[in-house]
Amino acid sequence: MLRTPRSIEIILAFGGFALAWLRHRPQELPQRFKQTIERLGTTFIKLAQGLSLRMDLLPKAYRDALAELQSRVAPFPGAEAIVAIETAFGAPLDQLFARFDTQPLAAASVAQIHRAEMPDGRAVIVKVRRPGIVRQVGRDLRLLRRIVRGATWLLPGLRRQRPLALIDELGKQLFGELDLRHEAQNVRRLAAALRQQGGLHVPAVIDPLVTADVMVQEFAPGRPVSERFGTPAGEELAVSLLDAYLHQLFVVGAFHADPHPGNLFARDDGRLCLHDFGLVGSLDTLSRQALGRMLEAVIYRDAEAALASAIELGFVAGAFDRRALQRGIDTILAELQGQPLAEWSLAETLWRIAQLGAGEHFRIPRHLLVLLRALFLLESTLRALDPRFDLVGELMKRREVLQTALAAPVAGPAGPRPAGQLALRSVRDLPRLLSHWLQQAHADDGRPPIAIHHRGLERLESRLERVGNRMVLALLALGLYVGGAVLMLHSAGPWLYGVPIAAVVAFVAAAGLSLKLIAAVFRSEGL
Repeated sequence: MLRTPRSIEIILAFGGFALAWLRHRPQELPQRFKQTIERLGTTFIKLAQGLSLRMDLLPKAYRDALAELQSRVAPFPGAEAIVAIETAFGAPLDQLFARFDTQPLAAASVAQIHRAEMPDGRAVIVKVRRPGIVRQVGRDLRLLRRIVRGATWLLPGLRRQRPLALIDELGKQLFGELDLRHEAQNVRRLAAALRQQGGLHVPAVIDPLVTADVMVQEFAPGRPVSERFGTPAGEELAVSLLDAYLHQLFVVGAFHADPHPGNLFARDDGRLCLHDFGLVGSLDTLSRQALGRMLEAVIYRDAEAALASAIELGFVAGAFDRRALQRGIDTILAELQGQPLAEWSLAETLWRIAQLGAGEHFRIPRHLLVLLRALFLLESTLRALDPRFDLVGELMKRREVLQTALAAPVAGPAGPRPAGQLALRSVRDLPRLLSHWLQQAHADDGRPPIAIHHRGLERLESRLERVGNRMVLALLALGLYVGGAVLMLHSAGPWLYGVPIAAVVAFVAAAGLSLKLIAAVFRSEGL
């Protein structure tokens, strides 16, 4: 039985989606795109799940559809899992475990999980990577890059979105997820950081039983957290979850970035249990402080402080109109004032502020998108556990957590922020800013760095680049026309139907370049 080449399969799948897009049924397209990705299998499912983080690139309907992607794959045989385990650890299975269930507990596109028991009686799970998955992902990524490179040649407008850079970014993220040592490292880091959080449990990694292909972890039974939605127990779990995330974000600087209900389980002792540590975000000290100041500024409707925090976080880059951005932030914060505090979405507010600073040539850094996605999921889960959950009110009750990040007193929830606090913040930041400025001057032979921003030059630069490209195309086409004419006059080379073949090739190539040039001119609606 003949099998369709993988490259043709990919082209046909996306070609079918393109045809659906041409039929102008926008409401159906997100689900159609999701179905297209599912048909292409593991690599594209995982890439699309990563793409669902890109709130700066995809509309919400597409992000929601991709976030629902599930890998419909059958488990691989238990015998193959045993071979992988014995190869990974270099010992027979019966020396590693007192009992091992060959029937998997759960199976996904990247790995499957088996229950087992250690020789000392501890109940564990064994996560085994799917055989051949790394080779398959590498092959699919190479094919995808070739297809996208061809598409950008045919459709130069795609280059503005930097699709090849995006594929490289998503591919790097995917290969990190395929290495179970990476997940084990995330588990260890968060387990150590959250040990003091009484309301949260992280299943421990069983060292040294960790390799790129296999990871052994403590078995932590629990009930789906969805069973606690809207109950008194759910209200307690919501408080525990908020405390755990404030600790992760403002004290630890590392956080579980996928807190949706499917990764949370309620234990019999009343604690929450976190699972799936493939995606963990991180914040350095300055980012933690900036995030704390941002939340404080949103609560107090301080547009100036919110803009300063947005710049520190990296939501704003390059040249920008400070007054225009501050007015935009003030408008966003003013809209919040008409809503009850319990209905405020801090994640939505941060995302809208980030969008203000994302210009045509700026893409929000991935670590900030991971943070925003985690905040959206956290808010959604908190309000599912407790529909009346007042996030702003709970944050105000925990001002000391923000104080740790801000290293300055926080005023009460009523009235304007004290002027002394604003002055203290400026005085506190002055040594750091002066030190940074002097370091830059020292690195540049003692010359103080002074940045001058010209507004509008980016558009002029882009236009000049397009003009230059068109001139090159025109010169190439002209050269081919002249060359073809010379070959015709001298009757050079082999002939076909009385015409020199070399001359025909030159004329065809010149015509192709001419058509490409004409199409570019029409797309720009002028010369």
